[in-house]
Amino acid sequence: MADHDAKEEQRPLNQWKRSKGGFRASMFIFVLSALDNMGFVANMVSLVLYFYGVMHFDLSSSANTLTNLLGSTYLLSLVGGFISDTYLNRFTTCLLFGSLEVLALAMLTVQAASNHLHPEACGKSSCVKGGIAVMFYTSLCMLALGMGGVRGSMTAFGADQFDEKDPTEAKALASFFNWLLLSSTVGAITGVTGVVWVSTQKAWHWGFFIITIASSVGFVTLALGKPFYRIKTPGDSPTLRIAQVIVVAFKNRKLSLPESHGELYEISDKDGTVEKIGHTNQMRILDKAAIVQENSKPQAWKVCTVTQVEEVKILTRMLPIVASTIILNTCMAQLQTFSVQQGNVMNLKLGSLTVPAPSIPVIPLVFISVLVPMYELFFVPFARKITHHPSGITQLQRVGVGLVLSAISMAVAGIVEVKRRDQGRKDPSKPISLFWLSFQYGIFGIADMFTLVGLLEFFYRESPASMKSLSTSFTWLSTSLGYFLSTVFVNVINAVTKRIAPSKQGWLHGFDLNQNNLNLFYWFLATLSCLNFFNYLYWASRYKYKCEDSGPGFKPLGEVPLKSEGNVRE
Repeated sequence: MADHDAKEEQRPLNQWKRSKGGFRASMFIFVLSALDNMGFVANMVSLVLYFYGVMHFDLSSSANTLTNLLGSTYLLSLVGGFISDTYLNRFTTCLLFGSLEVLALAMLTVQAASNHLHPEACGKSSCVKGGIAVMFYTSLCMLALGMGGVRGSMTAFGADQFDEKDPTEAKALASFFNWLLLSSTVGAITGVTGVVWVSTQKAWHWGFFIITIASSVGFVTLALGKPFYRIKTPGDSPTLRIAQVIVVAFKNRKLSLPESHGELYEISDKDGTVEKIGHTNQMRILDKAAIVQENSKPQAWKVCTVTQVEEVKILTRMLPIVASTIILNTCMAQLQTFSVQQGNVMNLKLGSLTVPAPSIPVIPLVFISVLVPMYELFFVPFARKITHHPSGITQLQRVGVGLVLSAISMAVAGIVEVKRRDQGRKDPSKPISLFWLSFQYGIFGIADMFTLVGLLEFFYRESPASMKSLSTSFTWLSTSLGYFLSTVFVNVINAVTKRIAPSKQGWLHGFDLNQNNLNLFYWFLATLSCLNFFNYLYWASRYKYKCEDSGPGFKPLGEVPLKSEGNVRE
């Protein structure tokens, strides 16, 4: 009788799950991902030429301006993640920041179309000033905030359409991240071919106009899918929950930990509606935040639950993983800046067709568009039979493969640059083909396929329920820091090599690539990537997945007897 009543209670929930979410809802998100990424990637690979040729920055300044823009975009994804976890739901957050992104793209279009809003060439590192500078930098700041906010909420919103506690939907969740990458890739292919061709061969403002319309259509499509979505309400502030654990643990630093972790404080949840995380023995100093002192009632800022403490432990364990992927994103920044500038002085002919240099990333994108379905349809089912893991292989294993390939990509890039530069110095009228760059782009494209999806799924699955968007944004935080680090490396290496080089010129100085040592910069990054991989191995091998936290004797959450107030867990 009790079982029958339980089934009757579950029936409305199951009906709701069948009518909401799943891949039917995800289709709207895939459309947004394709259309929005079309413009994002087109800008990513071509804006360096817009800054160089229209806004009259020099080589290093145009590269740094783009990496700073992209770094800010990814960093601001934390803002979108925080807002969608705390104040607005992820659907509303995505639309809000999407509106800001479309407005910024419209401003870029207007400035690109008006010659009187372009600076005059001055021969300096930057010629942008006055009202032109105000409009230019305002549009870039708004674009960074808009795109960042969308990326901080969209991925987690899509993953919300699947219940990771349901075995069937857990497999679908793993597939979701692969198909999200595929939809982004399809949009990116359109961006780096059609949109880039229009921008570079016709007019920059027409390229920006196409991007503006595509993004607008994408966000309208997202809004139309509202009846099909599972929209989760935001919870307590993630930063507030983290701060409480740190503050209370510091206050209780002189207290002794109980012999059994069962004496630590936890709240009761008979309905199983609140996520509970099992206790771990790592970072036990934080456990002091869950000690209930004698003659005191549990209150905020005086005691924290075990789950709250474990949330902080999880985020702390994630930080070395985030740090270990920064160098990979520094390498990616070079493919969107210096590699594009390389392509611009190479032979752009493919038969009778002139290929825009920023379109060369279409090669790895085509690789990815073919490899993602093969990976999802053939490799994952085969690997599941061996590993019994929903994703085939673990997320951290996938990231490790990407880190190795990124190091190889930079080594190959240095070799290709030597060949390009030697030919450019020997006979500038007969440069080597643009398609020599396909080697470094192709290898890194495969690296990105492994790393990006691995990180997104890792941070979403491992993060606490109240911090899904914020934790997923750690992927973009790593990307952001990688771009900013690229700017630092370019400036520092230029300054150092200018002092010690016999020519008194930096590796990456001036306007002429043939007089630079870009190959040495690539090999410097390849060496750093190798060292970073061993650092990653150390942290990844020590990482304890959330599903392992409770140990082999862990009971389902609904079966764990929990007591509140001064009582303890049995």
